[in-house]
Formats: sequence, C-alpha cells, structure tokens
Amino acid sequence: MMAAARNDPRKSGTIWAVNLDENKPALQPRIPVVFRHAGPETLEPLVAAMGEGLRPEILRRFEAGKRCYAAWAGERIAAYGWVSRDDEYIGEFNLRVRLLLGEAYIWDCLTVPAYRRQGIYSALLIHILKELQQDGLCRAWIGADMDNVASQRGIARAGFHFVADMVLARVLAMRMVWVQGRPGVPEGAVAEARRAFLDNRDTVWLKGMALSRNSAQEAFQPQAPLAGMTGNANPSSDSTLAGDKP
Repeated sequence: MMAAARNDPRKSGTIWAVNLDENKPALQPRIPVVFRHAGPETLEPLVAAMGEGLRPEILRRFEAGKRCYAAWAGERIAAYGWVSRDDEYIGEFNLRVRLLLGEAYIWDCLTVPAYRRQGIYSALLIHILKELQQDGLCRAWIGADMDNVASQRGIARAGFHFVADMVLARVLAMRMVWVQGRPGVPEGAVAEARRAFLDNRDTVWLKGMALSRNSAQEAFQPQAPLAGMTGNANPSSDSTLAGDKP
C-alpha cells in the first residue's frame, strides 16, 4: 500500500454506503419471492443454498449473533445476505470492519444461479435496509469485488453510493491495503470508509511512508558543509494510501 511497492497496486474491492434515512428505490423482482429471515430453524434450506460444506460455518455465524436475510421462492432460498452489527472479519483482506453503534455491514451475499437476472438481489438489499432502519440503525456498508460488475450494479440499484476502492499491493514481504476515495466523493465520506475498514491505520502508514521517503532522499543527497549551512528536507505527501493487512 505504499508508493514504493514492488508490484503495481491493484484495485481489489469496492466500498459502498447508504444512510438509512434516504429514500429507497421501489423495485420488485421479476418472479414472486418473499423476503424474511433465515435462522437456525431454516438451516436446511440455507445449507442447500450455500453448500453442505458450509454447514459448520453457518452454525458458527448464528451462534455469533450474525443475521441472515433471504429471498424465498416457495420453500427454497433464491438469494441471501448476511448482516453484522458489530465488528466483522474480511478474510480475503485479513482485516476487520469496525462498526460504530447504529451501523451495519452487509456481506456474503449470493443469488442462487437458477434465480439470477430476476432483480432479486437489489430487492433483497432494499428489504435489508428497511429492516435495519426499523431496528433504529442509521447506516449500512457493503463491499463487492472489483471484477464483480453484476454485483456492483445490483448494489447501485438498491440505492448505495460508491464511496471508495480497496487497493491491495505488496511492499517487500508485506501485503498492504488502503482505501482510495472515488472521484467526486466528499472527503468526509472517504474518511468514514477508512475508519470503518482500516480503523484509521492510514495515518500510521502515511507517516511511515513519509519517513521512508525522507530517509531515502537524505541518503542520496550530497554531504552539507559542516559549518554555516543546514539542510531540512521534509516533503509532504498528498497520497490517500492507507493500510494494513490482508
């Protein structure tokens, strides 16, 4: 996540947010579905949608208080999405989303292949947002892989705002991640994304990057005379790089 990365940084994910008091789009799926929770009592349909190998993970999530919302086509789950109201681990980035009171993070969403292209995903997200608002929450976050254009379109149709990109790079032996604001997005919104997804570690990395840059410049500067002259190099950085991680 630093300018000196051996490999070019690559955008790996996208960060979206919405304030729950905003007007929500009126979308209806193209096929009849019913939106409701999927809890431990509906374990088998959820396992059928997510895969038998994830049965222990599903049980662990329920035990940890995670919530699952689903679109039901009869007795089958056509789409689902998980919601956390406290800190949540993002394995592919090796970081933890830090939520404030009143925030929620929507994650691990999927539409079963047989039910795709029916507008179910966006409608499910809108249903989740309404449920969260009724529960007194004020903001929801969601992410999507950079190459998952279909998911990003569904998120946008549900009323989310594209806030920032998650950028991944390798610096020496470490993998670094930082949040890079999208053009035109207020800096305050980008700062909130850094707070939630990076726990403000960007300030630490930026200081380290500046110190590293200063040291490199000083190492290649000619020696100043011992008397009568001083040198002071203190370049600043306007980089938005931030990061730690995954």
